[in-house]
Amino acid sequence: MRKYLEIVKIYIKTQIAWRGDFIIQILFTLTKIVFASLLWGTIFAGRDKVTGFTINSMMSYYIISSFLTQLDMSSKVSREISQRIRNGTFSKYMIIPINIQGYFIAMEMGVVFFNLFIYFITSVLWIFIFRIRFVFVSDPVVLAGAVILIILGLFFMAQLNYYLGLLTLKYEEIETFLMIKDNLVAFVTGSIIPLTLLPEGIVLVMKAFPFYYVTYLPSMLFIGRIKGELGMGLLVLSCWCVVLQAVIHATWQNYRVKYDGVGI
Repeated sequence: MRKYLEIVKIYIKTQIAWRGDFIIQILFTLTKIVFASLLWGTIFAGRDKVTGFTINSMMSYYIISSFLTQLDMSSKVSREISQRIRNGTFSKYMIIPINIQGYFIAMEMGVVFFNLFIYFITSVLWIFIFRIRFVFVSDPVVLAGAVILIILGLFFMAQLNYYLGLLTLKYEEIETFLMIKDNLVAFVTGSIIPLTLLPEGIVLVMKAFPFYYVTYLPSMLFIGRIKGELGMGLLVLSCWCVVLQAVIHATWQNYRVKYDGVGI
């Protein structure tokens, strides 16, 4: 456990060192909130509610979902694994006395812990700047459940990106997979528009897959909506984490023998 904590500390320090990347991420988040404010301000003109949302609950949703979206930086995991495998330096992860997946999970945790504080402060500042009457649930059970969902969601996304990175052991180029994943996840997690605006049949299908519960459901729970889906969300997302872990194990066992990289 101490080894993983050291990895977490190293990547917290790394985030501090690369301040340019960090500032760009903050500006991207703020820009998204500004555009959402302009868009939904126009849509809500002359209306009190749209599909059950008030302008304050809609902006609260966007701030929370943007915050959760920026917490997940696991896409860097797949690209780093892919790059290391292709240039022959993935060997260093195979010889260190630590579980490879555990290393990348710890790396992701270091990034999340750093971003958690910074993006929280940024979100609070923008609530005051835009004078938003922030909507937030007060039920401690729902709050605790939403936090667990967020942790499971971050773990699932780290698993998914780790798995996609491992595919480089078989396929030389996985950028197409990553591009499809990035665009698909941006939509199906509800970070572009709340999924409740989609046709009911589509939303029903989405509930069978994990992405519905990664960003959308926690965001909706935080603003006090669809509380009845919490139990199902925890069950479905937990099952997907177990299934994906089994897929990762099988993929690693089958593909690691194909790696012939050299160097560390």
